[in-house]
Amino acid sequence: MEERIKVLLAELDAQGREILRLHASIENKVQLLRGVPENEDLTVSLAYKLHNLYSAYENMFKLVAGFFENQIEDFGSYHLSLLKRMLLAIEGIRPAMLTEDTYRILDELRGFRHVFRHAYSYQLDAERIVRLADKSVRLKQIFSGDFEDFTGKLRR
Repeated sequence: MEERIKVLLAELDAQGREILRLHASIENKVQLLRGVPENEDLTVSLAYKLHNLYSAYENMFKLVAGFFENQIEDFGSYHLSLLKRMLLAIEGIRPAMLTEDTYRILDELRGFRHVFRHAYSYQLDAERIVRLADKSVRLKQIFSGDFEDFTGKLRR
């Protein structure tokens, strides 16, 4: 296996561990919030973890895009373009990294992250945050398969 691919795989594995750590934290916080849904500090904390979770996935996608030199040129919609790029299998370059199901949940997380970052006077809705956290549990399950498929193809 080419040395550069080995380095990429090691970086992806490290980022994957960070993603799993965030998933575990989210699963813990959502259980706490279910017990006290009126707790604003816990709501904000969970929202922040969801924000960080998407950022961790995006950092993984940046590793892939940077390695295979398929940079995003539309800086106005960079985050969406990067996510969409991970759906693509680029013949002779790399396999697709995501399935449609994974993409849909990640796109919802991406949208939430944007609102969380830019709506300073926005009141967070605990129920909405819990629903998104529940979707992140599904994301963890299906992305695991996508990740194994993607890295398995790179190893061949």
